[in-house]
Amino acid sequence: MRKDHEQRHIALVVTAFLLALSIALRAQTPGQTTAAPNTEAAATPSPTVPAAVPLAAPRAPNPNATPEQIADSMMAHQRYQAAIEQYKKAPRSAEVWNKTGVAYQLMFNLVDAERCYLQAMKVDPKNAVVLNNLGTVYVSQKQYSRAEKIYRKALKLEPKSALVHKNLGTALLAEHKYEKGWQEYQNALADDPEIFKNTNTVRVENPAPVQDRGAMNFYMAKGCVRAGQMERAVEYLRMSINEGFTTPKKIAADEEFAGLRNVAAFQEMLAAQRAQ
Repeated sequence: MRKDHEQRHIALVVTAFLLALSIALRAQTPGQTTAAPNTEAAATPSPTVPAAVPLAAPRAPNPNATPEQIADSMMAHQRYQAAIEQYKKAPRSAEVWNKTGVAYQLMFNLVDAERCYLQAMKVDPKNAVVLNNLGTVYVSQKQYSRAEKIYRKALKLEPKSALVHKNLGTALLAEHKYEKGWQEYQNALADDPEIFKNTNTVRVENPAPVQDRGAMNFYMAKGCVRAGQMERAVEYLRMSINEGFTTPKKIAADEEFAGLRNVAAFQEMLAAQRAQ
């Protein structure tokens, strides 16, 4: 029964490592922190898309709201197509182009998302947020080498962006550059120890081969251990084992996971795997 339960759980988990959007809504100047919504390349394991935050009682419409402000409100309510129509009425700034691209990407329209991000880059060629978002489009299209170049360009503009380091790491892992990918995950952790603890995510079906997902889950587990997120690390390891990338024996012998040995969930996972 436990095995069946775990298999059903894994079947329901919708990770977004390769197809994850990892996008930033607001175009920003260097030095600013990315604002929500972010959908990150290394999302936490979850069987369902997170429910929307409960909304407050409806407020009277602001008669002085600009089209961009109206669109921002619609984005918060996940009314992406309606938001796009309002953004079209706003002045064509890099920020508006970027937000429009985000709306298209959240509707899984990668063609129009890419078009909007490229338009944003024409207005503001040194916008690291837009570059990051463009990179996520290429990852979604499995153009990993192209995404890698875009992420590196973004890091030249914002070297301390934990999100871009994390997304670059995911692209590198997808190219089977495991050591380089793990290094970028470590760079992300150095810049933001909470980077692996994201709760504001959108998860979509992951088209990556099972072996690739297994590798990413494995290195995500290492990142979680470094961040002190032991329970989450166990979940990633469980998925990595089920996806055939590693084995309980290898995990038990890996000193990176020494901190998990006294964690009850880790012990239960190893015992369950050995019993199969």
